[in-house]
Amino acid sequence: MMARMLITGASTGIGRATALALAPHGQVTATVRSSEAAAQLSEAADAAGVELEVAHLDVTDHAAVRALVADLEARGGISALIHNAGQGFVGTLEQLDLDDLRACFEVNFFAVAATVQAVLPGMRQRGAGRVVVVSSVGGAIGQPFNDAYCASKFAVEGLLESLAPVVRPHGIDVVVVEPGPVATQFVANVHGLGNPAAMAPDSPYATERDGYLARVGQSFANAQSSEEVAEVLCRAVLDPVVAPRVQTSAFAAGFVATKLTDLSGQAVQDLTSSWVAPAS
Repeated sequence: MMARMLITGASTGIGRATALALAPHGQVTATVRSSEAAAQLSEAADAAGVELEVAHLDVTDHAAVRALVADLEARGGISALIHNAGQGFVGTLEQLDLDDLRACFEVNFFAVAATVQAVLPGMRQRGAGRVVVVSSVGGAIGQPFNDAYCASKFAVEGLLESLAPVVRPHGIDVVVVEPGPVATQFVANVHGLGNPAAMAPDSPYATERDGYLARVGQSFANAQSSEEVAEVLCRAVLDPVVAPRVQTSAFAAGFVATKLTDLSGQAVQDLTSSWVAPAS
């Protein structure tokens, strides 16, 4: 039996595009959270002329994650995990409820940790596997009003960077993929992603928030498509050799490089401070 690729967060956007792009290259199990999303993904696969196995999964349900992985292991094993499921959240720390912070970490950090943990034994026993996790340029550079999101992505990158040299001798590659702005529904949904206090007109940080939102609108106007990011993810899964950290565009690479060459942190602060200046 052929081992298969498992991708989480395949309902829309990057996840859906990646599942459809990987399907011609082997068996793919793509997970979604709702019956409606499952039907839409199956229809998209039919329209594209590819075969996908669609499974229901809430990545924060760790028992369900383990059960799905056990089922796939019993049916041949998992050659690659592409963990794409994630959640944005807008709000600065003073206005964040700690429950908001925990919820963001549940999706963006603990769900990743639990899913990677579940697939490692099978990969290790076979002496081969690839773990590809969709992070963000926000996993390298903290961004205003993304305190919870960036903190969770920083944590994921620290987890995986620490894991990689331990599992590599067992034939397992760990790859972090860092997209920049992607043309999804993020901007349209930004108010729904935010803490109500942060979005309130009378917020003490209203000037900074409005400057940030104006900047977000500009950056997403030139965003990559989900299909472009999916191409990078496919290479991260299928190429014989892949770097431990991969950016999905020239913009993303240049942005991350700001942090990696900024020992004092001042260059990053100068850059991101300009994002919360009053919109002109």
